Amino acid sequence: MKALVYEGPGKKTWTEVPDPAITDPRDAIIQVDTTTICGTDLHILGGDVPEVKPGRILGHEAVGTVVDVGDAVTELRPGDRVLASCISACGRCHYCRRARYGQCLGGGGWILGHRVDGVQAQYARLPLADLSTHRLTPEIGDEAAVLLADILPTSYEVGVLAGRVKPGDTVVVVGAGPIGLAAILTARLYSPANVIAIDTAEARLQAARRFGADVTASPKDDPSEVVRSLTGGLGADVVIEAVGLPETFELCATLIRPCGHLANIGVHGRSATLHLEELWIRDVTITTGLVDTFSTPDLLTMLSGGRLDTGPMITHRFALDDIEQAYEVFADPARSGALKVALNRS
Repeated sequence: MKALVYEGPGKKTWTEVPDPAITDPRDAIIQVDTTTICGTDLHILGGDVPEVKPGRILGHEAVGTVVDVGDAVTELRPGDRVLASCISACGRCHYCRRARYGQCLGGGGWILGHRVDGVQAQYARLPLADLSTHRLTPEIGDEAAVLLADILPTSYEVGVLAGRVKPGDTVVVVGAGPIGLAAILTARLYSPANVIAIDTAEARLQAARRFGADVTASPKDDPSEVVRSLTGGLGADVVIEAVGLPETFELCATLIRPCGHLANIGVHGRSATLHLEELWIRDVTITTGLVDTFSTPDLLTMLSGGRLDTGPMITHRFALDDIEQAYEVFADPARSGALKVALNRS
């Protein structure tokens, strides 16, 4: 089969590799019908995730059709259409028993495209398949579903839920890429008074308004003043960091009010300064996290019931064989206007 293989920082190749095979009785093999590219894949290519070694097939978001299952798989059959979660779960370890699947000690967690081969390929092996996939109903399309493999549960769990968004809050989302837009979309479920999006790109600020931001600002607009003017000088109740740069994290810390929450989603490859000399007295809560995907069943229910509209998130579509071109488009959103790209089996 063909797959997108990481060859070291800045290097990737769409090339022939061996077909995946069942190596554990809990495995399933899927034909990949739809996949996409994540900002985390760009971080890997940038050298920010050194655990990923050359030779690894990238990708952790897919919808596919089951073609084979191991002897211990009880919930799946060949022919089932499934969402492959970005997080795998053993279901038995200390963390899985507390629904903290991202920290799984039994061979799961974020492994696809990280510690084992991923799903930017024609076929993929899914470890721990019973607890790491979701069967899809016919009314949910592949492109809508693939956004629930990672970005929707990540933004919802690590951003909105960890930030404790509640009715009447002022919520600031720093970074209006796909993760930030998903945070805006899911924050609206809790009826905040204001959602403010901050980004450097006007195209992404326009997208933020389409996804429900009430106010948008760029760094040149003095975001601190924008937030203060909307909150009587108090600052934001919740600030969500959705970029992963030192300067964006440090901006978030200046926007939060006393007793507020700063929820970091971004993947950081460099150190950021935590100004405890300013924050220690302000009763601020700062959270970090890897998604656990415990919310995926609820998000699928909302999607099938028309409560979430993920359609506008997909801006570009490619055949799977054109994945290298798709990477170029996704990695240059200022020029391309890309939010998420869909890669579909021809």
